Amino acid sequence: MAVFTHPGRHRVAVFVRHGMLPFELGMAHRLFGRAVSASGEPLYEVVTCTPVPGEVRTDSDVSVNVTHGPQALAEADTVIVPAANEKDEPQTEGRLGPALADAFAHIRRPGTRIASICTGAFVLAAAGLLDGRRATTHWQAADQFRALFPAVELDPDVLYADEGDVLTSAGDASGIDLLLHLIRLDHGSAVAGEVARGAVVAPHRDGGQAQFIRRPVPAPHGSTTSQARAWALTRFDHPLTLAELAARESMSVRTFSRRFREEVGMTPVRWLTQRRVERACQLLEETDLPVDQVATAAGFGTAASLRMHLRDALAVSPTAYRATFRGE
Repeated sequence: MAVFTHPGRHRVAVFVRHGMLPFELGMAHRLFGRAVSASGEPLYEVVTCTPVPGEVRTDSDVSVNVTHGPQALAEADTVIVPAANEKDEPQTEGRLGPALADAFAHIRRPGTRIASICTGAFVLAAAGLLDGRRATTHWQAADQFRALFPAVELDPDVLYADEGDVLTSAGDASGIDLLLHLIRLDHGSAVAGEVARGAVVAPHRDGGQAQFIRRPVPAPHGSTTSQARAWALTRFDHPLTLAELAARESMSVRTFSRRFREEVGMTPVRWLTQRRVERACQLLEETDLPVDQVATAAGFGTAASLRMHLRDALAVSPTAYRATFRGE
């Protein structure tokens, strides 16, 4: 009997183990469940599965009754592997135990996308899915991960890493960023933005942002870079320099750049480029402006520059992006 019952929807299987974190399970159902088409039709069907159906312990005083077994993995388009606080073979020995190995053997469909949240990356690495590839996990687990999986190119400084068919994220909240990234890849920034607004979370934190931001909350009455950021967001169609941004805060360029990275987790230039890409995507989805006018309005100047930046960020051309998401 089929696990998924809504043909046409993207099928997501959330694969949980004993010690699961209810927050991570809930975020997957909540975010994918909020993604709807322009006509209000759900775009995803999400089910929870586990190696052996039945009661699954969480890291709190509640348990979850999971009725689906690993057969859900055989039907899924996307598999999400959250973390678990009960240590198992992937986290202690660097291998899949018999139950996990049997479950992962169900993933046979070409093109199945697999993503982990937090230390769920240990499971993907133990399954051999991350060898020779870039990945991340929670920064506190980085040393243990490196010791168990030396063949993985671990980057513990980023929110998430996208290797196409395999994606990994850092701590709990960065799982939200990864799931929104998946929705954005599938259905564009407008749908992902609506999901984020409905959940009252940031619509986009780039995967390359630092996991740990040194000054996420400025000291009272201290100088910050927030006014410069707000000002920049109103001037996409103007060329902006570091000197201009620093002047908005009455700082030197050096001080501004250091303070900006402490507060945002990336350089001012990278942050501004990402915001320009987001603006270009919005215009491609929501307007009929020619590509060269989109490039000007987003601050890239030329269509060639827009194409280069969009291809770097999303591996797609402006025309292809519009053709894919204009109707969403």
